[in-house]
Order: sequence, then structure tokens, then C-alpha cells
Amino acid sequence: MAEQNLTTLGKEASAEFTEKKSVFIGYAKPIKTAEEAEEFIAQIKKKHADARHNVSAYMAGNAVRYSDDGEPKGTGGVPVLEVLKKSGVDGAVVVVTRYFGGILLGAPGLVRAYSKAAAMAVEEAGIVTYRNYTECTVICDYGLYDKLLYDIGRRTIITDDTDFGGNIKLRLAVLSEEYEAFEKSVYSMTNGKLTPHKTGERYDI
Repeated sequence: MAEQNLTTLGKEASAEFTEKKSVFIGYAKPIKTAEEAEEFIAQIKKKHADARHNVSAYMAGNAVRYSDDGEPKGTGGVPVLEVLKKSGVDGAVVVVTRYFGGILLGAPGLVRAYSKAAAMAVEEAGIVTYRNYTECTVICDYGLYDKLLYDIGRRTIITDDTDFGGNIKLRLAVLSEEYEAFEKSVYSMTNGKLTPHKTGERYDI
């Protein structure tokens, strides 16, 4: 089963500032896999192929990577990764593009600038926490529908679809930590005739 909660970025976003004539552009994006992160990094590098550096970092489950992209070791990728870690997100990638302005910033200056650009991009993207839901279907007759609706209303359940045919078919997403209790409740109210049919899992608000 997936983790109960996933905290990640709310959307793709960017932010920009200038430090001693060097322009820093931070890009942040929620991702699900390391492959998605690598694709995004490649996309930004292509977009800013004329830039001196495209520093990056991402966290996707157990995959944690960073790159200084030519900056002195530890002055680019590590600060960006630290911003991600401190924000508490997972499934996120940040790329910071630097257009060199001719004035050297020194190692401490680079760390501050890359950290600032990454933090600005993360702030612009926003942070959201998704909860893990178990998707299922329940098929019941019309006589049980009201009872089932009442039970659904007492729990954290999203009704994705209701199909009124010969019987009523509901497609639901039940907060995973409540799924077992819901399953037992359906079984009990139908005297053992019905149980939800689990179809998958997802993260949702």
C-alpha cells in the first residue's frame, strides 16, 4: 500500500531574480518518477542552452539526485536539494538556470543565490498534501441505497460516479485508513451479501 500522505508541489512554476548582474531563474515542478524529473531537466537545459549553468535537484521516492552543472562542487545542486528537503516535499524537481553577469559571486554567494532561486520557485509552486485513497466499486439494489449513502456521508469518501441501472453501481474513493471499516460496514448492513470491490489506489486532496 502507498504512503498515507504525499506532500508535493501544487503546480509547475518559476521565479527569477538578479544578483550582481547574474540572472537566476528557478523552475519547480511536481513529478512522480525520476524519469519525469530527468525529462524536465533536459527540457529546461534545451530552453536555456545559452546559459552558463542549469543546476538541478530532485526527490522522487528513493531516487534523490542533484547536479552542480559546472559550478564549483557543492555550490549549486546541494543547496537546491536542501531547499527541497527543508520544504518537506517529495515527488518534486527544481532546476535553476544562471546567466553569468561577469561578476564572480564566490562559493558562499553561489550557495545563497541558488538557494534563493530554488526557494522562490518552490514558494511560487505552492505545497500541497495529498491523502491516499482506495478506489472501489459497490453494487447494491435500490432498497439499500439510502443506507449506503448514509454510511458514505459519515466517512471520508469521494463519489466518482453513480450508475442507476437494474442495480446501482457506485465508483468510490475511500480514505485508505477508513477502508477496512467501510468494508466491514457494507458487509454488515447487507448481512454478508455485499462487499466493496477494490480497484486501485490514488492520491487526492
